[in-house]
Amino acid sequence: MSLYMETLGQGADLVLIHGWGIHGAVWQRTAEQLAADFCVHIVDLPGCGASDMVHPYDLPALASALDEAFPLPVHVLGWSLGGAVGTEWALRSPHKVRSLTLCASSPCFMQRPDWTSATPAETLTAFADSLARDYAATLDMFLALQVMGSQDGRSVLRALQASLAARPAPQRAALMAGLGILQQADLRPRMAEVQCPVLLQFGERDRMTPPEAGRWLAQAMQGELVLHQGAGHAPFISHEGEFVAAQRRFLAAL
Repeated sequence: MSLYMETLGQGADLVLIHGWGIHGAVWQRTAEQLAADFCVHIVDLPGCGASDMVHPYDLPALASALDEAFPLPVHVLGWSLGGAVGTEWALRSPHKVRSLTLCASSPCFMQRPDWTSATPAETLTAFADSLARDYAATLDMFLALQVMGSQDGRSVLRALQASLAARPAPQRAALMAGLGILQQADLRPRMAEVQCPVLLQFGERDRMTPPEAGRWLAQAMQGELVLHQGAGHAPFISHEGEFVAAQRRFLAAL
């Protein structure tokens, strides 16, 4: 299949992968700033924005779609679910992923008896139930959840809503399958296998992927953790300048 993408700038290739319930437009401002130094590719994952759906819809399939779209090595920046997709890609094709940045992402998004640094199971179940009844309201509810705890929640929410309106909303089938990934995925046993340099950009007030998850990843992956004070689940929006500066510094050092 072919993924829809937009490309800005020139330099080393950097692929931006969005999270659940949105599409690549969420990265627009970040991409415009990074394009001064990099060739930035904003992708719509399958079933989101302008990209076609794939079957089956799981981490290996999403990683394969990206792998096919980019024949040469690239740097990867993934937000939330997009970070899990990027991790799967790095594990499957270590020669293809030059570096991996996980933004507010997690190896395991749902709480388990041995993993509390995640979203409660009942929250994800409620989203699945709500999605079957009211698609639009569920997306609104999910966007609101992403800014909970952020010191600038209202402006971040407006930015997320504007991004969602910029392209076709994700297909219901992609949202349902993506929720399944969030509920089932557990990459913890494999995180130490990632071979490339790793940057972790987390929000200090994130309630979906708490900073404890970032600290765990920093130890497991020998990665650098940047914790944005006062940020929620979208530090690249709420703390745009600091986020871009950390990203640029990390990539320039490679």
